[in-house]
Amino acid sequence: MITSTAERVSRHTDPEINAQIWRQTEARMRRIAAAGRGAIEQRLQELDEEWDVERYVETLAPALTLFGLTMGMLRDRRWLLLPFVVQGFFLQHALEGWCPPIPVLRRLGVRTMQEIERERCCLKHHLATLGGSEPCLHSAEELAE
Repeated sequence: MITSTAERVSRHTDPEINAQIWRQTEARMRRIAAAGRGAIEQRLQELDEEWDVERYVETLAPALTLFGLTMGMLRDRRWLLLPFVVQGFFLQHALEGWCPPIPVLRRLGVRTMQEIERERCCLKHHLATLGGSEPCLHSAEELAE
């Protein structure tokens, strides 16, 4: 089944891993927001350079394909199976949002573009309201009150 582009990786990720990634993002946002305007602006620059899970997969697939082709031409023809398998999984990822490296990358904390953009939007909003009477980043305890 072909899934929506925005949800395809997170739908195929263990919900606990998704929650862990969000908890880490929230904690980082609170820490950065508490450090002030300069820290927020620096973090926004870092987010511009952060690789999302798609970029890792898009880099890994051709790298393994080229490796398999090179080894197949120079060493042993059996290496030519590697590009076939890699590209099959790459097609599966394009259609469904899952391939073997995804669970590993997600467990390592690699985020989707939507998760990165969510952090960016929260930090930009906090930066815009900095000094106002209502900060946008609240602790869980504040939200419970």
